[in-house]
Amino acid sequence: MSRTAENRGLRAALRRHATPSLVIGAGLVVAITLFGVFVPFVVADPLTISSSGMQPPSAEHWLGTTQTGQDVLSQLAWATRGSLMVGVIVAVLALFLSAFFGILGGYLGGWVDEAFSLFTNVVLILPGLPLMIVIGSYVQQRGLLLIAVILAITSWAAAARVLRSQTLSIRTRDYVQAAKLAGEKPHRIIAVEILPNLLPVMSSGFVFALITAILGEAGLSFIGLGVVGTQTWGSMLFYAQNGQALTLGGWWWFVPPGAMIALLGCGLSLINFSIDGIINPRLRTAPKAARTVRRAENADESTTATEEALA
Repeated sequence: MSRTAENRGLRAALRRHATPSLVIGAGLVVAITLFGVFVPFVVADPLTISSSGMQPPSAEHWLGTTQTGQDVLSQLAWATRGSLMVGVIVAVLALFLSAFFGILGGYLGGWVDEAFSLFTNVVLILPGLPLMIVIGSYVQQRGLLLIAVILAITSWAAAARVLRSQTLSIRTRDYVQAAKLAGEKPHRIIAVEILPNLLPVMSSGFVFALITAILGEAGLSFIGLGVVGTQTWGSMLFYAQNGQALTLGGWWWFVPPGAMIALLGCGLSLINFSIDGIINPRLRTAPKAARTVRRAENADESTTATEEALA
């Protein structure tokens, strides 16, 4: 009976949080992820050059070919995998850095918190895009991991400040104080008592870092400072620009990577909005409250108009 009640409670929680925006966003992200994971195994080599250059979509080349005859669908599949890899690595690194400086500093307090906060504020005011351009222009061998580290450096500070403020609030609660009085070690208090309460905030920060990383990598690659030797959406746009795809009318070369960036950004944004609604229920109930107020105002206006007509 208890297990049945737990299952019912779990289903009710899923129905309550499974908003349309979350379902649509998750569907877009899952579809793009599956495309990037499995399609590269079944398409042709994206680097194969043929004589059929700048061919529009056809039965042989579903998304057409580039100026050098390379299959756009193959490039898109491998570029999707590359962009997702960069985004996930950056998001993981940013999550680790934000949790380390935000949660640890907020819990320990004192000079540790002051030092961590000072370092976080310094990183936060650094201009992200110019810093990435300067670092990328001075490094010749720009591998995937190096670009991910460069992007992560500018992606964690804002989330760290949010986690610090939440940790400062949580550490004063009764169950945390009880754990301290019981002699629990600081690392166990952080892992067991504090961290679970921060998971929604950390999830939102992870999704935001993922969006920022993919857009940042696309921007760096578009100006020629992206990952060397790895296909990404940004590198596709870079080569399409250099190949004068827009001038030659080769829309099939630059539209697919641009559409993938837009769709993934839309999906991740919808997920992030849904997570914000879970963290702050007021965001979820605000539209309903606004509709209730409007209905009440309309009802009052209708009643007043009816009374005036009868009078």
